[in-house]
Amino acid sequence: MQRRLAAILAADMVGYSRLMGADEEGTIGRQHHIRQTVIDPGLKDNGGRMVKTTGDGLLVEFASAVDAVRFAIAMQEAIALMEAAGDQDTRIRYRVGINVGDIVADGDDILGDGVNISARLEGLAEPGGLCISDTVHQSVKGKLDVPFNDLGPQTLKNIEAPVRAWKWHVFDPQSVKSDDTANSDTPLAGTKPSIAVLPFNNMSGDREQDYFADGMSEDLITELSRMPWFYVTARNTSFTFRDTAVDIKAAGAAMGVAYILEGSVRKSGNRLRINAQLIDTATANHVWADRYDREIVDVFDIQDEITRAIIAAISPEFISAEFRKSRHKDPSQLDAWECVMQGRAHIWKFGKKDAEIARQLFEQAIRASPGGVMGLADLALVHFLDTFYRWSDSPGQSMKLMMTTAEKAVAADENDPLALTILAWAYLFSYQWDEAIETIDRAIALSPNFVPAMGVRGAIYACNDEPDIAIPAIIDAIRRSPRDGFLPFWYMGIFWAFHTIQDYQAALVHCRQSVRIAPNNPTFIRQLAVVYGMLGEDDKCRQSVADYLRLVPTATVSDAANIPSRNPQSLARFLQILQKIGVPEA
Repeated sequence: MQRRLAAILAADMVGYSRLMGADEEGTIGRQHHIRQTVIDPGLKDNGGRMVKTTGDGLLVEFASAVDAVRFAIAMQEAIALMEAAGDQDTRIRYRVGINVGDIVADGDDILGDGVNISARLEGLAEPGGLCISDTVHQSVKGKLDVPFNDLGPQTLKNIEAPVRAWKWHVFDPQSVKSDDTANSDTPLAGTKPSIAVLPFNNMSGDREQDYFADGMSEDLITELSRMPWFYVTARNTSFTFRDTAVDIKAAGAAMGVAYILEGSVRKSGNRLRINAQLIDTATANHVWADRYDREIVDVFDIQDEITRAIIAAISPEFISAEFRKSRHKDPSQLDAWECVMQGRAHIWKFGKKDAEIARQLFEQAIRASPGGVMGLADLALVHFLDTFYRWSDSPGQSMKLMMTTAEKAVAADENDPLALTILAWAYLFSYQWDEAIETIDRAIALSPNFVPAMGVRGAIYACNDEPDIAIPAIIDAIRRSPRDGFLPFWYMGIFWAFHTIQDYQAALVHCRQSVRIAPNNPTFIRQLAVVYGMLGEDDKCRQSVADYLRLVPTATVSDAANIPSRNPQSLARFLQILQKIGVPEA
């Protein structure tokens, strides 16, 4: 006998004897279909080993608690969707329990308290639901966006010590009408919306392209799961819609998602055409759509390229759509997620009044969200603006608040790329150069296609006196996401990189772009004035200085001393230019 640590999943069909008595052949047939289309593919995707099956139960071993929970939730969601059309009394449903513990291997079988606890937890789960031990919960916390309810310590039969348990219950497709907002009645209401990626349709007539189409969908699911904006429905659920005509409203209601991403692949000769569209399931209206034509050289390279392009394109469009949904609501009636969406629309205007409105909305989100974490990272940005623009009576205190608030956001979820990105920005303005780079690199490692982090990374390198890294990184981020909310930060960075190498002709192009997107941002007007001054455009320089002083009547040269430049010569030259073009010294 051998001992090892494992995640053990025990599942049992609810009302098995009753179902068999009512319709033996039908129950067995549906059971086999679920096994072939949901359970076996799901185990393969998540590294699970089927230890044994009984007529009504399963025992599965996983090396990872995260894989076990991911499989269980995908399985329960898929089964709920497949069985939704049947009567309540005839649906196949499973209870599932998961524990991490020491097991004894006896041939192919496994024994021990680790197994027994998972079986007892399964008995605590609701039909269609999942119950996990606290050990499992600690393993998946921060890694899976799944809401669990704390059941507290539970006394389990034949288990000596109480076991703290956590419960999750699957969303019931029948609980939402087809004309309702898809996420209005789900357990996730008030939090970030959910999205499903349907299998892309192969319209080529070439069955080999099925692999490419499926790969596109799977890659998009993976990458969207790394974004901080969405809850993403598991593959096993969304892929049940393969090869079917999809009614968007009905599919959205069945899966409990607010958005669906769907598309198609068509091959002609050595060219591929890929269409993709993001659809609001409540209205069936398109939020975004685009087409990509590529010549086939390396299929995997094309797949990666298109996935990156789609992810970068839909994120800002999605945020805009979420803002539009909530903008006409009474502010007192906004839930936590809606407060964040409204707050972001204000904060990116970079104005003092808008920043104050954003502060109130983010604080409202923090009060309304479970654990008080939603809106924390965004609130840190308000503290940054208070510091950078001297809107606060105590800029030094605001800087401390930015750091502590960003640190709280990361402590709440260390795998949130947005929180890490904002913490990296806080480190930059605290002159903690190495920490800033390490933190932004962590954000990108967690979410390689999270464009805000890519652009902020370039801005950090610009201030870190590495313009050769900064300039191409920021240009790439602007190309990928030209409507991104973080654009102002990127433009600050790319100006500083060009200023460092004294290429003011190139800087002029980006300064004009930055003023177009934020015409009342004093930083951009100040940068434009500097560029005109260095290029000898005296009239335009005087006008820009006048515009800058109109926006900030108390502005002085020393205000710019808080720019976090690791190159003291670049900062000194910038201050000298401001003095030369007529900004008051004090």
